[in-house]
Amino acid sequence: MPEPLPAAVAQAGAREVPDMHHPPQTAPGARQKRTMPGRGLDQRLVVPVMFVATFFLVVMDGAITTVALPSIARQFGVSAAGSDSVVVVYPVCVGITIPLSGWLGDRFGGKPVLLVAMGLFTASSALCGMAGSLGQLVVCRGLQGLAGGLLTPVVGAMLFRTFTPAERVRTSRIMTIPQQVAPSVAPMLGGALVDGFSWRWVFYVNLPFGVAALLFGLLFLDNPRHGEPGRFDIPGLLLSGAAMSLLVYGVCEGAQQGWSSPVIAGSLAAGAALVAATVVVELRTAAPILRLRLFKDALFRDTKVVGLIGMVPFMGAMYAAPLFIQEAQGGTALQSGSSTFTEAVGVLLTVQLVARIYDRVGPRLIIAAGLFCVAAVLAVMTTVDAGTGPWAFRVYMFLLGLGMGAVFMPATVASFSNVPKADMGQASTLSSVISQLSMAIAPALVATLLITGTPGTPGTGGIAPPAAYRTVYLVLAVIALASALFALTIDDTPARRDPRGPAAPRRSRHLARRVRG
Repeated sequence: MPEPLPAAVAQAGAREVPDMHHPPQTAPGARQKRTMPGRGLDQRLVVPVMFVATFFLVVMDGAITTVALPSIARQFGVSAAGSDSVVVVYPVCVGITIPLSGWLGDRFGGKPVLLVAMGLFTASSALCGMAGSLGQLVVCRGLQGLAGGLLTPVVGAMLFRTFTPAERVRTSRIMTIPQQVAPSVAPMLGGALVDGFSWRWVFYVNLPFGVAALLFGLLFLDNPRHGEPGRFDIPGLLLSGAAMSLLVYGVCEGAQQGWSSPVIAGSLAAGAALVAATVVVELRTAAPILRLRLFKDALFRDTKVVGLIGMVPFMGAMYAAPLFIQEAQGGTALQSGSSTFTEAVGVLLTVQLVARIYDRVGPRLIIAAGLFCVAAVLAVMTTVDAGTGPWAFRVYMFLLGLGMGAVFMPATVASFSNVPKADMGQASTLSSVISQLSMAIAPALVATLLITGTPGTPGTGGIAPPAAYRTVYLVLAVIALASALFALTIDDTPARRDPRGPAAPRRSRHLARRVRG
């Protein structure tokens, strides 16, 4: 059977040809790979399939739910603001389980944790669709969030453990697919489901994908173990989970309720205090639930700064564009979705190029160039007005995608360059924490700027004028420019090391053919 990925044979040369008369000995205590007869699929195929399915399901669910909020509000007789709890409860609950994901994956292996979380996510999706009240729907969305907080870090760690650093650059072409296609497809799919059926179908649509991924993983996914995680860190889990939830809630609701309101100010203050307490406790714990010592590695730390701040301009623009088309221009959800879909095309095109030049150029210059491109596009978007046509937005989004395609993959791959395989679970957990905070900051910043730039009393539901959106794009452009300058300071030497050299894949491919023959 041919290898599924171009890099799948890259390590064949590093493996000895098996001697059937003298099989290799297993070191004491080592775990052998177990494959059921008739079900042995190469894990370089199985793990990427699970990664794509998991990320597509989680990202699409988060993006598609917002489309159904007006229908949910009408169904249960509440205001649009009242139904917002359906959206807010999800990231709050995600923040509770993200810190736990690394320990669970190390303790039990990625397979059981991933499949249990996938089962809970799928079952809670069905319960969301069957909810008879807003309260029931919020509780079920909370269950979805608890499962989602485990899914993405665990499957991400499995992907990075399956491939070597040289192979990760090539597998990045797969990594970007669900993260870019799902947000673009979700608004159009959600609008079609709500208009053609009901809001319940935005949750029911998860069921076939979830069940298929669950069965596939159950049959074909291996469960290798990578060391022992140590004693369960209860204080660290309680502190970090509470800190994440309070911060995410405060950031998500700050623009709506007002940053100076007692609830929001108290939530942010308490979250910041708990973050400080988490850092103190985790650095003094032998086996912490969050291995903050990984931030001592400069490349991991700097790329995560890019992941926190540098992603805000892009995600902020993706949040602002549909709002501008629907509110400032009076377009439909379908029109806004078709006008912003080109972003995914731009990202996927750039990733193909980046994967080929990564080793020669290095992630530092690629990331910086991508962010400079994003800053330039956002600067041009400060000219938008009520007469800006859909094709102009399609071009803007496509160019924005071209820039961000040069940031997503190299920042992610470079961040894991120095991380040992035993620490992949913890590194993936920290990456998910950063990603969750960035995804909360971007819309909060945009919403705050729009509310500030809307005439009348803030929070009264007025429509932001085009000038407010121009301010949004200007602020996002400045953040992208600052991030690009910071990216130029990153020392990417460890990420550019390839001890096997460029000829290794070709030599490995010949050896692989000889072994199969």
